[in-house]
Amino acid sequence: MNKLKKFLMTMLLCMLSVSLFGQLKNKPELEEDFMDMGFGIFIHWSMDSQLGSVISHSMVGASEDYLQRYMNELPKTFYPDKFDPDEWARLFKLTGAEYVVFTTKHHNGFCMWDTQTTDFNIMNTPYGKDITGMLVQSLRKFGLKVGFYYSPEDFSFIHQQGHLISRKGPMTQVTENAELFEYSKKQVDELFTNYGKVDFAFFDSFSKKNLVQYVHEKYPEIVVTRGEMNTPEQKIPNEPMPGPWETCMTMGTQWAYKPTNEVYKDGGDLINKLIEIRAKGGNFLMNVGPKPNGEIPIEQEERLREMALWMFINDEAVKNVRTAPTQIKDGDLWFTKAKDENTAYVFITNQPEWFKGKRRLFYTESIRATEETEISVLGQNDMVVEYSPTNKPVSLFTQRSHNLEISVTRAQRVYNDKIWPNPIVVKLTNVEFVLPEK
Repeated sequence: MNKLKKFLMTMLLCMLSVSLFGQLKNKPELEEDFMDMGFGIFIHWSMDSQLGSVISHSMVGASEDYLQRYMNELPKTFYPDKFDPDEWARLFKLTGAEYVVFTTKHHNGFCMWDTQTTDFNIMNTPYGKDITGMLVQSLRKFGLKVGFYYSPEDFSFIHQQGHLISRKGPMTQVTENAELFEYSKKQVDELFTNYGKVDFAFFDSFSKKNLVQYVHEKYPEIVVTRGEMNTPEQKIPNEPMPGPWETCMTMGTQWAYKPTNEVYKDGGDLINKLIEIRAKGGNFLMNVGPKPNGEIPIEQEERLREMALWMFINDEAVKNVRTAPTQIKDGDLWFTKAKDENTAYVFITNQPEWFKGKRRLFYTESIRATEETEISVLGQNDMVVEYSPTNKPVSLFTQRSHNLEISVTRAQRVYNDKIWPNPIVVKLTNVEFVLPEK
């Protein structure tokens, strides 16, 4: 009864706060900073990575024998002795990501930090180290913002309460289950006080408004993503959405490590998705699913490094940009606009056989040059093509009555075979954005 009274008092205070001051939201200036970042890394990792199964969800509909072995036996063999948080952070930094969101606790209830709330945590494994704390320290070391994924749904907790494990059952939600809400607040307090400043919170459950309001009241400097903004999962919206918003997506078909039967998107596809998301005004949170020993699978590392090469050259067109005020796409050309300037970034896609040193022409009705306009290709100096001293790769534009002609050379040697299939980006300063004539 005491717990119920405490819960009712907490809910009453929350309701009074909302009624007196209105529903609390993210601070607008922090959301603006979030929109500037453009690209982040998601990490799905828990002790069931040992099985290569879907993270957590195998508990739904599972037999009691399965559940007991899952909760009592799997932790005994979780030993990620190859986990190197500095190596992870180095790689994530190289990709051009600005922030990393780590699954501190997924729906299974297994905590990847040193918690006092439950024995079902990383400290009670052969590894016995606070993975969350180690990773946070490394992320900050390499200048990356810190985000925590946290599931207010907790299958192990509601199982102990005697409830059926289900995503849809009312007692799975902190808005309905008073004891679960109190438990979640204690865990959130640990996460948001034990590791210094946390920048983002991603709350993954069907109902969580009371927990979101609790975080806004107690930790106003934290930006809540899922729970406060649109976070499309495994898809990109058809049209631009007013910011902020964030698409989260896997490289393959599964969030957690899938050792077999996996099909990966190629690196170029992931780059094109980043371009589309940024052109539509969102952030791209691209997922990594580490192996149970703590290594990032080579297939995922390869794609991270392909992204790193592209971002090393083109991140200016991804960060601190907004949706173009007119058309975001014209044929194979995608556009973003510099946040505070009339600078257009033109992403030239679908050019797989563009050999180094070759010039191509492109046309758009969405941008108009002015007398002050200057043109360049990101990463290039427009002065030289390797081994071709007579080739002058200077970028050019011609403003016609009905469209803008862009003439550029792929001048930089990026791959050994001199053909780099990924998009180049043209920068056009001091332009006007116009609606194409019909």
